[in-house]
Amino acid sequence: MKSELEKLVGRYRELGIDRQLDYEKFYLYSIITHSTAIEGSTITELENQIMFDNGIALKGKSLVEQNMNLDLKAAYERVLVFAREHADITVDRLKELSALTMKNTGSEYYTALGDFSSANGDIRLVNVTAGVGGRSYMAFNKVPQKLKEFCDMLNALRRKHSSMSMQELYEMSFDAHYNLVIIHPWADGNGRMARLLMNWLQFEFGLIPSRIFSDDKEEYIKALVATRENEDFGIFRQFMTDTMITHLNRDIYSYLESIGEDTPVEQPKKKVKTRDRIIELLCDNPKHTTRTLAEEIGITPKGVERHLAILKSKGILHRIGPDKGGEWQIALDKWNCDSTTH
Repeated sequence: MKSELEKLVGRYRELGIDRQLDYEKFYLYSIITHSTAIEGSTITELENQIMFDNGIALKGKSLVEQNMNLDLKAAYERVLVFAREHADITVDRLKELSALTMKNTGSEYYTALGDFSSANGDIRLVNVTAGVGGRSYMAFNKVPQKLKEFCDMLNALRRKHSSMSMQELYEMSFDAHYNLVIIHPWADGNGRMARLLMNWLQFEFGLIPSRIFSDDKEEYIKALVATRENEDFGIFRQFMTDTMITHLNRDIYSYLESIGEDTPVEQPKKKVKTRDRIIELLCDNPKHTTRTLAEEIGITPKGVERHLAILKSKGILHRIGPDKGGEWQIALDKWNCDSTTH
């Protein structure tokens, strides 16, 4: 049975959305725009089109923002070549792509162990931490070997692509994204590189490439953190699948509307956040268990447990009675069951 994502991709292609004039160019521009927006760029898709196609500097936009987008475009153009050639994913190719991505915005680092430059794609020689008070990423001295093992593992999986479903191919690309973030090979640009690698695999296997919009940034980062904390790939896979479904629905709606065809009754809404969905379900049935919540939402029980723990810590949820036979109580002064938008 096809997954919801596979059905939507089929509908997308049935409508011929991916065969419109200049579709590939403008979709690529969209990918680049949204990837840099995650990193703080304020340049729009239209502005990137003007800058990319006409070589015109953008007024009111910083040189750093413009270079960030131009550099990422060069990296994507290179990755398209690799994807067409089915080139092996190697440490040297990843370093080459990192150097293109950070060419004009990278920094020089001077350490006791030697100097290195993110603008050259050099592997970091320092340890890094994930945000304020966050856990540290892999020790720098372990990165080269781990990165090679990662490339070898990914190439072995790629060779099995013909026996994989579309959903499995997407999940391979999502896992590659997550794993590269966790290895964190560079001092700068790891997020852009992880999204670039994910898209590389999607280009190679003829998938509709994933975009992560700036509106998704908070949930995107939370999904990465939760996946790491729970050691559960299902959390990030589910986030990326849900995000793809949302964006495909919006693209299909916009296309049908633009050609004057019948569209859904209302424009697809932004996906409901997992925590909102949990509260919505508990409003309807306070006797839900972790397992039944997981089945309703489509994430793992571990993922549900993480959200329940956060809601309890905020005083929004309280457990009455034992794990079996008890029920959840929602603090109505902190949450309104009639409205799950917070």
